[in-house]
Amino acid sequence: MSAAAVRVSHSAQAVRPFRKPPKVRKFLKRDENGLPVPHVRNLIVRDTHPCRLMDHYHTTLQDNLMYMTYNHESGTPPTPRQIRLTYDPNDPYTKNRYNPPVGGSQAGKKPAPPTTSENIVRLEKIVIHSMVKEALTNRSNLLGLIAAFRAISGDTEGGGGRPSSDGVQIVKGKKNVGGWMRPGLPVGAKVELKGPKMYDFLSTLVEFVLPRIREFPGIVMPPASSTMKSPSGVAGVVSFGLPPEAMGYFPQIEVNLDSYPKSYGMHIHFVTNAVGLGAQNRARALVSGFQIPFARK
Repeated sequence: MSAAAVRVSHSAQAVRPFRKPPKVRKFLKRDENGLPVPHVRNLIVRDTHPCRLMDHYHTTLQDNLMYMTYNHESGTPPTPRQIRLTYDPNDPYTKNRYNPPVGGSQAGKKPAPPTTSENIVRLEKIVIHSMVKEALTNRSNLLGLIAAFRAISGDTEGGGGRPSSDGVQIVKGKKNVGGWMRPGLPVGAKVELKGPKMYDFLSTLVEFVLPRIREFPGIVMPPASSTMKSPSGVAGVVSFGLPPEAMGYFPQIEVNLDSYPKSYGMHIHFVTNAVGLGAQNRARALVSGFQIPFARK
């Protein structure tokens, strides 16, 4: 046998397939969604890279906010005024009656808590939601919005082994509105982002989406003469909306824009831990620290 034939026979043995894999004796269990559950317990997906905006908050923005929003209180704080109710709570005839406080709701009069290093204003979550009116006649019209929200947020139900992750949720009607909306009908979708995914979405929004929106002045603020003692002024939530064409500016959507039936507008809510008087201003200071502009009418 020649040397070339020997080399060919050796190479044929080298590429010879392995033996058949063993038979599966015990199949994996499946969860309520029909997905296989691995044998490994407490499987948690860790972060693959550091979050830039999260580090920016803890290293720079947190100290600046402490300096900007600090309110020094000297001496003993005054005793809060006793809120008088409309009816006597000890009266048996008005015991089960709705008993609001005298002077209306006290939500806009709640004082801010003392400023400490533990309650510096921070971003707790970002809520994105959108409504599709066509879903009232055919709920399959929500599929495009759900797919777009999953691509934008990167969040799925129980993703990464985190039970707190609810993924994209279906929003259903709660009451009758004009005869065209009924309770229980799907009308839109929403997704709540927390942790690193929240900061990743914020980074994409600031660096790719907002600079490409034509004539975007910023988040419109109310006039300076408006009162801050309203329920929205003490809520600590900054909200604004994006037009439908802004969805195509997200890199996750732009690379495959033709796969979606249409573009959807959306509302974005930045939920912070700020409460009490001046909570709206403290929340705006936090959001502006992430390079989101504001404009006053």
